[in-house]
Amino acid sequence: MEDNIDLYSDRGELLESDVPLKAISPLHNNAIKKTFSLAKRMVVADLAGMEKDLSTGQVGGLGIQLKGRELDLDIISKAEEIAKAVEEKIKVKEDDDTSVEIVADGERLFIRVPEERFEAGVEYTTGLSATASAVTEAVVETFDVDMFDSNMVHAAVWGRYPQTVELTGSNLDTLLDIPQRNEGIGYALRNIMVNDVVASTQKNAMQATALSMVLEQGAMYETGDAVGSFERKQLLELAYGGLNADNIVYSIVEENASDGTVGDVVESIVGRALDDGVIEVKENLPSGYDVYKTNDSALWNAYATAGMMAAIMVNCGAMRAAQAVPSTILYYNNLIERETSLPGVDFGRAEGTSVGMSFFSHSIYGGGGPGIFKGNHIVTRHAKGAMIPAISAGVALDAGTQMMSPEATSSLKFDTFGEIPEFRTPMDEIAKAATQVKGELA
Repeated sequence: MEDNIDLYSDRGELLESDVPLKAISPLHNNAIKKTFSLAKRMVVADLAGMEKDLSTGQVGGLGIQLKGRELDLDIISKAEEIAKAVEEKIKVKEDDDTSVEIVADGERLFIRVPEERFEAGVEYTTGLSATASAVTEAVVETFDVDMFDSNMVHAAVWGRYPQTVELTGSNLDTLLDIPQRNEGIGYALRNIMVNDVVASTQKNAMQATALSMVLEQGAMYETGDAVGSFERKQLLELAYGGLNADNIVYSIVEENASDGTVGDVVESIVGRALDDGVIEVKENLPSGYDVYKTNDSALWNAYATAGMMAAIMVNCGAMRAAQAVPSTILYYNNLIERETSLPGVDFGRAEGTSVGMSFFSHSIYGGGGPGIFKGNHIVTRHAKGAMIPAISAGVALDAGTQMMSPEATSSLKFDTFGEIPEFRTPMDEIAKAATQVKGELA
């Protein structure tokens, strides 16, 4: 079956019409390919953090002062010199795309490691390790730190690694976590915290949903969940739930913005599915209840996913709080199943997952709020594709009610990844890239 969609912006404006579904696939869309490439290649170095840790002797995130080991290095004032040295060390050839930008008034470096370094190995951690070594050596050389104190510089950059598996207490930051923390094969793109996604999109709910959905669906290609007959289901979910295909998400939010409830959103999406011929009445029971059927379960799932994103935006947007994300997912799906007699999002997995999420984020565990969850989390990993994007939408609309907000956990992402178009406005970039290839794929 050939599917064509119209892509709309986060403002409900048409970006590109009659786009083949394959044009938004990670296999064909260059904007998505670039997003994944940059996710593994971009590293933030916190110069201000290094300077503070060294001046106090509190390196490695231990909170313990190593008295007599303090180093008074004016790292921020030497940002340009350090940046130049780092670029020279990680560059492979003259015309590669290595870059080291000074951001946040000289307090941070935003480093892009060239693709050539990844071709010399097989792990995506190359970006992190190469940057860590380059920054360490650049600081040591810039300030002529001797061999007896250079280990303090190493600790300020690398943190407690290799004493710990991860770089605990490091002053480097990346989107991707280390492989040892991934639940299994193909989980790297699912191991990105919701707050990081929200910060990268500058807290735009529609764009955060899109970026999160791109990351989740990209992971489906790595885990083997988007191969053969399953690929269309995943791409339709990406299109309608993440990229506002046919303007469904935006129009339903707009329709219910003033006084709509989750139940109203369910009514809206069911009405839209009926109008578009996605579902139809199978049987009318004596009670007056209509039993629906669909001849395209993948498309129905995509419509249900779009409705769930709209429900989150309407409900969490009204209260300006992300705490309602799991309960909204739960009861949206419960209502849509009762209304139609058809399965909810991800064929029931989103609903089931939301029960566990409610417990972990709001029950005896308390938690830090929905924003700290990932697709790799033990609670949320079961619903592949739609769960994390819905959380991202809710967190983007949060007005600071979380214990751990994007500003608290992901401050480095706002002025780094948040300045890259593929991360800040993925809907627009993906539509542009789809335009370039749609003729080849039609």
